[in-house]
Amino acid sequence: MDDIIPRRSALFMPASNERALEKAKSLPCDVVIFDLEDAVSPDAKEAARTLAASAVSSGEYGRRELVIRINAFDTPWGQEDMKAAIAAKPAAILVPKVTAADDLIPYLQYLDNTNISLWAMMETPLAFLNAQAICAVSHKLTALVIGPNDLTKDLRARRVPGRAPIMAALSTALLGGRAYGKIVLDGVYNDFRDSEGFQAECMAARDMGFDGKTLIHPSQIEGANEAFAPSDTEVAGAERLIAAFEAAKAAGKGVATLDGKMIEDLHVTEARYLLSVARAITAGE
Repeated sequence: MDDIIPRRSALFMPASNERALEKAKSLPCDVVIFDLEDAVSPDAKEAARTLAASAVSSGEYGRRELVIRINAFDTPWGQEDMKAAIAAKPAAILVPKVTAADDLIPYLQYLDNTNISLWAMMETPLAFLNAQAICAVSHKLTALVIGPNDLTKDLRARRVPGRAPIMAALSTALLGGRAYGKIVLDGVYNDFRDSEGFQAECMAARDMGFDGKTLIHPSQIEGANEAFAPSDTEVAGAERLIAAFEAAKAAGKGVATLDGKMIEDLHVTEARYLLSVARAITAGE
């Protein structure tokens, strides 16, 4: 479990904005996603591609995991984006608007004989209905990234606190992702000035099981990092639980208890995972 990579905060950065790319070198986010798609106008696509590739190749982003979101292959820029991204060697390439497993095959073919992973944006009703097949397509696909804005639009749903209208889709993505060992990142929160609403959504996503959250503004990083990191209380509780289990095992007892509650193997597995996450975060900082 000690090979865990924290992905609490994944910040989208418009690759056409040189000042933003420079600023990202000092931001405490776990992941930087250099965006060539939605955040870049058509007349700036080629320049953004060059800037993103240069940023990823620079080696100036420290421990941060670097990802490039390319344009889809059915656009005029997709294949050149892919070639430039592969040459830059990011940790992963993020594909927009995936709807089915077959959508990923052309991208996966480019990644043969590379160490670059593929990430998939889940943005449409069809994508969520096909979540299991998408996750099963290849071990090179390592992460799902939720796109709640397009999903909400397509469902003709209301944007309400708690996200009840899209909760079934979020759960379906988590089920598919966890069934095949994928990372699953929750989608963006649009109002970066609403820190209270953002924090509530982060906590709810953490409780559901998401690994982290994608962000649209640096002001959201601290809240995401806090929400998706084990608290000191949780770390202490996990250590106590493992100690109680090991003590019972050493004493030859068939059952271990802590604070009047029975401890099973699954509780120990959860506790060890939590401690591994905490250690990974500490090591990165």
